[in-house]
Amino acid sequence: MAASASGPSVAITCNGPGEFAGWARPLLLRLFARCPEANVHVFFVPDDYATGREAEVARALFPRATVHDAKTYVRAALGAKFPNMPRRLDVVQYLGGDLMHAVRLAKRFAAHALTYKFSRPRYRDVFLRAFAVDMANVEQLVRWRTHRDRIVLTGNLAIDGALLEAQSPIEPGAADDGILIMPGSHRAQVEQLFPFFFSVAMHMRAERPQLPISFGISPFTALDDVRSAMRAGGDPRLYARKGDVVEESGAAFLCDAEHGTRLPIVRNALAAARAARLVVTIPGTKTVELAALGTPMISCVPINAPELIAINGPLTYLDRVPIVGTALKRAVVLGLDKRVPYVAQPNIDTQSSLIPELRGTLMPGQVAWVALRYFDDRIWLEQSRTRLQALYADHVGAAERMADGILESAAAKGAH
Repeated sequence: MAASASGPSVAITCNGPGEFAGWARPLLLRLFARCPEANVHVFFVPDDYATGREAEVARALFPRATVHDAKTYVRAALGAKFPNMPRRLDVVQYLGGDLMHAVRLAKRFAAHALTYKFSRPRYRDVFLRAFAVDMANVEQLVRWRTHRDRIVLTGNLAIDGALLEAQSPIEPGAADDGILIMPGSHRAQVEQLFPFFFSVAMHMRAERPQLPISFGISPFTALDDVRSAMRAGGDPRLYARKGDVVEESGAAFLCDAEHGTRLPIVRNALAAARAARLVVTIPGTKTVELAALGTPMISCVPINAPELIAINGPLTYLDRVPIVGTALKRAVVLGLDKRVPYVAQPNIDTQSSLIPELRGTLMPGQVAWVALRYFDDRIWLEQSRTRLQALYADHVGAAERMADGILESAAAKGAH
């Protein structure tokens, strides 16, 4: 159901599950709280990181918004008519994917274009306003030739997103004072990392049979995809073991057929993180969200099979080049790993090893041993909680500040 067209008309472009949950969701909540009559359109754009379920989840969470999937966006970008097409757009807000998609929609509907965190020199005069995550991002936007007087320091939307999601009820099966594992939601992560981290969990259980362990999965991840991944067992170079997904009375478990071990799967992962003593995860938005909650974590980047790793930009497709593509992709991934000192965002932001990072060719038993060592270190756990909670405290309220900026831009457009 779309909102009334009498209010400001706002479009948001978004791509994958992390951007929607961490950026778009808190912003949409504040937009509707600030302006219930807003006519909001969410366009999911084509992206290799997408799961395909983003539009479905968005419609369920925001029935007042009009949500368009990637195929519909393509029709809009090509100038065709499409279902529930907006009569007008005042502003188009970029929140993920390629910047050109937001620019294209703004051009088609003669709307003001706004961006968040990213820009490019060629868009210097296109974006009316650029919302910045922090002062480092302000300077980055200036280097991209963004007009300084158009930059608005807003904060990290992912902080509001994390605090919002963490308010959800803690599900049965959450690892109370135990270890929560968050393997990722992109297609390649589900296929490879669920079996890998399941093997990590089984090594930990072999050492500590009573240790509470659960797996947190995204609302965008289908259990059938997890089941297929577990049965396939991932790439042999990750040394993972096969398993299965069992569903009983509305609950789901990762299951080891040989030993009968069952590990609960929870959907409200950040709520479960509140109850966990330690989280084992991968780099990305999750590390920022967990930091906002003050939840100690370790970050893992297995590059046992470098050509399977998704990297930003067109280089991610190198392995599709005939004959030499796989070798080229491996070289690029290994080269990046050597040159980049940190990959977890809190470490990047502080330029320190605030979060332990395990990188390179990883064995499940190795990761299990490191996780248990940190799990037992009460001094490190307490210090980590304190430092993580303080890291992004100033960012709380970013969604409200951005919502105000968007509505101001929409009002300025309407005044013309």
